Amino acid sequence: MVNRHRGEIAAYLDGRSYTLCLTLGALAELEHAFGAEDMVALAERFNAGRITSRDAIRVIGAGLRGAGHDLDDDAVAAMRVDGGAAGFVTIVAQLLAATFGAAASS
Repeated sequence: MVNRHRGEIAAYLDGRSYTLCLTLGALAELEHAFGAEDMVALAERFNAGRITSRDAIRVIGAGLRGAGHDLDDDAVAAMRVDGGAAGFVTIVAQLLAATFGAAASS
């Protein structure tokens, strides 16, 4: 069961339930991947409301690894989700909202 107070969400990927969480380590991974100077810059990037498929792979992958799943971004890229691309965007939006608050998902 996920704990929203810890920033966790649940997502179904490839028909399996996963917990995702952007821990400090996961956020540091994303700062590095996106060239963000700090967490504020990272949140501002996502507040812009635009996300590439590569962004979605990185965010979902970091969230999976933050929750303890041993999956690299190539494995995440091969996963399927109900709703197709919109399903992945929903997962990213939920994860960012759980991490940064509702403003990050708008």
